[in-house]
Amino acid sequence: MSISSSIVISVIFLLIFPGCKESDSNSQKLTISDQEKIAALIKKTEDNMIFVKGGTFQMGDFGPIDEGTNGLPYSVDKDNKPLHTVTLDSYSISATQVSYDDFDTYTLATGKKPINNSGIEKKYRAPNVPAGVTWYQANDYCSWLSANTDSTYKLPTEAQWEFAARSRGQLYIFGTDDGTYERGKNIPTREEIRRSTKSNSLTSPSIIKSKPSNPIGIYQMGLNGFEWTNDWYSENYYNTSPQLNPQGPDSGSKKVERGGGLGEGTTAKFTFNRRSSLPDASFIAPNDKLETGAMREHTFRCISITK
Repeated sequence: MSISSSIVISVIFLLIFPGCKESDSNSQKLTISDQEKIAALIKKTEDNMIFVKGGTFQMGDFGPIDEGTNGLPYSVDKDNKPLHTVTLDSYSISATQVSYDDFDTYTLATGKKPINNSGIEKKYRAPNVPAGVTWYQANDYCSWLSANTDSTYKLPTEAQWEFAARSRGQLYIFGTDDGTYERGKNIPTREEIRRSTKSNSLTSPSIIKSKPSNPIGIYQMGLNGFEWTNDWYSENYYNTSPQLNPQGPDSGSKKVERGGGLGEGTTAKFTFNRRSSLPDASFIAPNDKLETGAMREHTFRCISITK
């Protein structure tokens, strides 16, 4: 590569990452190839964002207003009730979950250690598999994008997540092309899932775009592992949630996750299903001790809003 080409790439890198000064220790360690890879991630991320026009919808278990349910709810869970009106401003959301390939480029750019590179999680790791992360790691990734682009990136609120999964609030039980759940048609086959990682497992999420997206262009939303949202969790939040751009409780001990694990039944993958997890993805074992959960199922995608 010529000296002039190296200078051009370095200038582009500094324009894309205004917070990275030439004196920063990590930026000094990055090769031209590294810089190109990071710039490619930024471009891919921006190209992968799906615009979601704002609007008003009925959030929660919409069984009582859906035809054919005789006014009954779809779920016995209490925390996705009552059905309530929510109005959201426009935003954009990633068409796919953040992959290990994406997250590895982020750790390269920031000088952090690669994640899940040892132990049992290693066999579930592959470039096109959603990165298994804590809420803190997911939040930091979105914040890094925000600091290095012209848009504000962050984790979606659970209202934004559900609105997008339901293709702007349609009465879709599943986040598929038509709201149905049919393996091989709009859900990956078991063989496709097995081939995605070295684990040969049916319970490992994988980004598979061979099946159609939902009507607004988002893939596997709620169908491919849990997804972190920005909100603190409260079982009774829907009773007090404001109509305009709800942000969740001001504080809490757990964060809201949406979506279901691949080893769970179909009801866990309902677009309005709520669950909660400690931000570090640990759980309280029967012996009352905190233990690390299966990181592979804790995934995420970011939203963006133009600054």
